[in-house]
Amino acid sequence: MDKNNRYTKLLSFTLILGIGTVISKLMTYVVLTPLYTYTLTEAEFGIVDLVVQTANLLMPLVSLGINQAVLRFGMDGETDRGSVLTTGLTVNIIGFLIFLLFYPVVRLIPHIGDNALLVYLFVFCATTHYLFAYCVKSMHKATLFTVCVIIGTAITVVLDILFLAVWDMGIVGYILAIALSDVTCSIILIFSAKLYKLIRFDKLKKNITKAMLRYSIPLIPNSALWWITDYSDRYMVTVMVSEAANGIYSLAYRLPNMLIMVCGIFMDAWQMSVLSEKSRLERQKFFTNVFAMYQSIIFVGASALIVGAKLITRIMAADNFYDSWQYIPTLVMATAMSCFVTFLGTIYVVEKRSKSSLVTTIIGTIVNLIANFTLIPLMGAHGAAIATALSYGLVVLLRAFHTRKFIPIGWNLPRFTANMGLTIAQCFIMVFEIPGWEYICSALFAVVLVINFRLLLSSLKQMIHSRKGG
Repeated sequence: MDKNNRYTKLLSFTLILGIGTVISKLMTYVVLTPLYTYTLTEAEFGIVDLVVQTANLLMPLVSLGINQAVLRFGMDGETDRGSVLTTGLTVNIIGFLIFLLFYPVVRLIPHIGDNALLVYLFVFCATTHYLFAYCVKSMHKATLFTVCVIIGTAITVVLDILFLAVWDMGIVGYILAIALSDVTCSIILIFSAKLYKLIRFDKLKKNITKAMLRYSIPLIPNSALWWITDYSDRYMVTVMVSEAANGIYSLAYRLPNMLIMVCGIFMDAWQMSVLSEKSRLERQKFFTNVFAMYQSIIFVGASALIVGAKLITRIMAADNFYDSWQYIPTLVMATAMSCFVTFLGTIYVVEKRSKSSLVTTIIGTIVNLIANFTLIPLMGAHGAAIATALSYGLVVLLRAFHTRKFIPIGWNLPRFTANMGLTIAQCFIMVFEIPGWEYICSALFAVVLVINFRLLLSSLKQMIHSRKGG
């Protein structure tokens, strides 16, 4: 792939996927977040979060991580896409049937048992949706994927208004709205992309199934461990503090998730672009150039979110959830580190080395659990936020060194160190509400912006130029 086409593709995918994600997230933050905080109590919000995160943990176990393999093998152009999708569907069906046998066990999970049916509904609908969505992404149908994201969010918004505000269905209404949205999106993808033509069980091939499972199965413990790093703190806060405290802490995650949104847009486009690049030398240059822009976007976004934590929380949440702002700066730093972990993880994806990422993930999880058990009794929910930030930061360091043996990328350490120091300083000043914090944090944000502005501008010009040249 020539240089122009490479950057043109990345820009096109980023713009298309970005439109869908931004519209979707705006609907979520403007409509759903206020709706949830006004119709659910702090305890209900905490339980709903546990139900969703438990389902997220179980999904890769039930599907054997096969949906990730559908994306990777469907995109490499070397494997028959019909065989890939059919294998993915077969593994998902068999996995869910086996999962049904464990219903009595799921009923025994503390704080989850009473909502076990909702967990099963969420898992089935979400894994099915992801299967077809990943297949569509592997076909480079970014526009269809984006349209479906927007439609799915719109359906969730309408159903949430009905189920929560009108019919007062509480936790059941929350999960049911998401499940029905997933089902609708699956149907749209199947017929719009004509995926039904690819599903042929006579295309099941032993060698392809083995190759996909060999890639996907190591992703199961990897996904489970990342889930522990990301969400075990919610359980610990619930048990060690209270369900209400977890509800407030869970809401605090909503604002940092805006950074995840930006990261997600870019990473979706990035995967669709870089997996098409065959030359190792060109991959290294591509990774280095894109990572320079990526880290600038992440730090500028993180700095802005830290400054706006109080104001945005005041606007978006009900008064009884306002205290959630105090966790946001630390969680923003944790989220920024998770974005870097995700980017470095694409090196393992490109190299099909799903096993290689496991060691760093295990270390990060162990550190996270030790820090949670140590800090939550001392600092409450804020201890959980610090634990998450520490564990992600450690994994960034480990992966930065480990991935160099596959694709060595340039970090521009002076810029990275300056960005890191400034955002950590903002976080500290904001959390402790040091006198004049508004002015100090705003000034630090201005410095971060100045440091990264030229690089962001030149990168954007390069991508626009390559698009015109293509």
